[in-house]
Amino acid sequence: MVEIRIHGRGGQGAVTAAQLIAEAAFREGKHVVAFPFFGAERRGAPVKAFARISDEPIYVRSQVYEPDIVLVLDPALIKMADITEGLKEGGILILNTREKPDELGFEKYKVATVDATGIAIELGLIVAGWPVVNTPMCGAFVAATGEVSLKTMLDVIRNRWPGKAGEKNAEAARLAYERLEKNY
Repeated sequence: MVEIRIHGRGGQGAVTAAQLIAEAAFREGKHVVAFPFFGAERRGAPVKAFARISDEPIYVRSQVYEPDIVLVLDPALIKMADITEGLKEGGILILNTREKPDELGFEKYKVATVDATGIAIELGLIVAGWPVVNTPMCGAFVAATGEVSLKTMLDVIRNRWPGKAGEKNAEAARLAYERLEKNY
């Protein structure tokens, strides 16, 4: 079983990212669960979302405490939260940042970085004044992990937002897939 934890802020789409990842894996024949963890947080407050992917049925319904993969949607959380808490040694850390993987000091982990914020701004993916980073980070997830195919992820994104919005979000995921940098 592959366990995934996503760190973001309310309104950035961490919960939606977990759902998109799970749906893509489900379409490829895997067993999946995806769920959020938050209380009465408001837009901008730190949130977590989780997903699990397995070849076998998944009976675990708790939070993910020892993830194999961590995605971080907000670069400020890299310094504000313990994003590596419980991350397995050699686990994959996927970060929305302009910095290069080797500049971040996470030597115990496989690190992948992409400027998802820059991609969102480049494509005009702005909602309520915030760059939409969840779909580019889904593209980064595909490139960093290989857990699902890019085609499936793009199909899931297009299905979630039909029309121009779906195409823009799919393009964001594709660009992140192509621009991802990793140290492994």
